[in-house]
Amino acid sequence: MISLEFLEQVDVFRNLNDDQLSAIQNCAEAVDYKKGDRIFEQGDVASHVWIVLEGDVELRTELPGQKAGSGSSPAFMSEAQVFGWTCFVQPYRYRLSGYCASRWCKVIKLERDDLLALFERDAVVGFQVMDYLLGAMGKQFEQLQEEIAKVRGIEMMSQW
Repeated sequence: MISLEFLEQVDVFRNLNDDQLSAIQNCAEAVDYKKGDRIFEQGDVASHVWIVLEGDVELRTELPGQKAGSGSSPAFMSEAQVFGWTCFVQPYRYRLSGYCASRWCKVIKLERDDLLALFERDAVVGFQVMDYLLGAMGKQFEQLQEEIAKVRGIEMMSQW
């Protein structure tokens, strides 16, 4: 089980009190991955929010029929360290795939339905978590946009 002391060090939970942290603790699970492990897959039903505690996670787009990890699709190391915001937005599917990009990584896995029930009971927790997720979403969108522009630019220049 994840300790309250540890949870209060995670940016998204930094200003929560012990009761609120305890409620988060009840719906949180720590999971370890090794390099190359897929954490979630693009197109899968998004049912969890993931918070990186240690290590690096790479986000990628994957085209149908493309071998996973082939390197030809846009990919970036997310600065946000929080993934899975699409579990709160219809059609509730992951927009990108997430892979462990370091030798190993440790993430907190939070189940959407548990979080939604918690948000209904405590609007302060809901506001703080959703506010943080919106910031993460913006960072990820900018990073993906920059990576796509870079890949397309390289492709265009190589055709000259």
